[in-house]
Amino acid sequence: MSEYVRAPAILARGTEGKRRLTVQHLNQLLLVCSLVLLVAVAAVRISSRSGLPSLLVYLGIGVLMGQDGIAHIHFDNAELTQVIGYAALVVILAEGGLGTKWKEIGPALPAASTLALAGVAVSVGVTAASAHYLVGLEWRQALIIGAVVSSTDAAAVFSVLRKIPLPARVTGTLEAESGFNDAPVVILVVAFSHAGPVEHWYVLLGEIALELAIGAAIGLAVGWLGAWGLRHVALPASGLYPIAVMAIAVTAYAAGALAHGSGFLAVYLASMVLGNAKLPHWPATRGFADGLGWIAQIGMFVLLGLLVTPHELGDDVWPALVIGLALTVIARPLSVVLCLLPFRVPWQEQTLMSWAGLRGAVPIILATIPMVNGVDGSRRIFNIVFVLVVVYTLVQGPTLPWLARTLRLGRGPEAADLGIESAPLERLRGHLLSVSIPEGSKMHGVEVNELRLPAGAAVTLVVREGTSFVPMPSTVLRRGDELLVVATDPVRDAAERRLRAVGRGGKLAGWLGTDGEDREE
Repeated sequence: MSEYVRAPAILARGTEGKRRLTVQHLNQLLLVCSLVLLVAVAAVRISSRSGLPSLLVYLGIGVLMGQDGIAHIHFDNAELTQVIGYAALVVILAEGGLGTKWKEIGPALPAASTLALAGVAVSVGVTAASAHYLVGLEWRQALIIGAVVSSTDAAAVFSVLRKIPLPARVTGTLEAESGFNDAPVVILVVAFSHAGPVEHWYVLLGEIALELAIGAAIGLAVGWLGAWGLRHVALPASGLYPIAVMAIAVTAYAAGALAHGSGFLAVYLASMVLGNAKLPHWPATRGFADGLGWIAQIGMFVLLGLLVTPHELGDDVWPALVIGLALTVIARPLSVVLCLLPFRVPWQEQTLMSWAGLRGAVPIILATIPMVNGVDGSRRIFNIVFVLVVVYTLVQGPTLPWLARTLRLGRGPEAADLGIESAPLERLRGHLLSVSIPEGSKMHGVEVNELRLPAGAAVTLVVREGTSFVPMPSTVLRRGDELLVVATDPVRDAAERRLRAVGRGGKLAGWLGTDGEDREE
């Protein structure tokens, strides 16, 4: 039941009997794709200013291009959509894992794991019962919908929560949950979509536990080996580091899936290990991953918008609203309260986590599984899930900042962190650290000798307003300065920790208890 990708075979079947692709057709395809990307990138501004998750904008673009839209493109290949959706989700999970900090997610792992397992079970049961008794769906269809919508969406969670200054425990729990709960949900949806009787619950629990264990082990191993290699091997060009990091993340997914484990969990954990390993050229790598994540979201959401047929949604709006209301008001809060009971989480945080169970592209992608398997009523299942996701994302996403303020869960302003990029000097057994002092950094006004860098590290150059000079020990650093710091291998990490500590706590960092590690809230 792992996530297997069969794109070559699907594409081959899709081109049988069709007109041969010519250069002219390729040029037209590239023009359309580039125009869609440009429109989608411009639409990012709309989503960021309105507070809406970007999926709504991109889904709308896909619908407008579809057979009921202005472009009248007819697209109904659910299997191809599923494959491309899985591939895009791998990139999105990798980007999310690279931006997740151990300090935030570590204390939240027990609660997030409980929500991803027991919480999914509660949500599936309550939602399926609501779909059966309130809407009248037969049990197999009700169980499929319950499983599909019980997965919180990583892309929606990452894009919305990282714009809201929430406590680290809340953000870490929700992000980890969205990265962990894809695996059990995929297993349940595949099991419910197979012909014949559904397997016993204890068999499904065993399969879920086994796939999670395999995926976690492979993800951590691949991430650790990849980080060790990138830190000890100097690549010939800085642009190769972002490519290598994404290749390692995709390798974790492929290895996990081929080993009959959870490839989604493997790629998320491997990316998290890489993201916390202080790799060379990290700002460039982070920017590259962020760009790929945007492209994956745009492509995935537009394709899902193309797959839907708006004129068929009329009869499924009311069932979607009823099921979504049961999921949002009953199933999600109940799962949060029951799962977080042993962890003594304050009611304010439980309330926010209940409302922040965002659904997005993942449920819509999973809704293609019964379509591919030929389940009776699968098209209706897809339509219900599509309407549910759009309506309740439109309601939940923009109201999260307001709810956080109402519950007084926002964080106060913090000292701006330094931008530090490391480049290994393999032959010299050292590292060159490029340090940018941003607005709000407490390194402003600190003299070079007050940095108290460890022996083996020194500030060798300062770039100020376009002018470079070698600093004196008494040189006063200013906001906007860029520093070049040379550090030997043994003190490289200590030098970076000291620089970050001064950036957060000023020249008295250390004596005042400020260190260079990411702080917990």
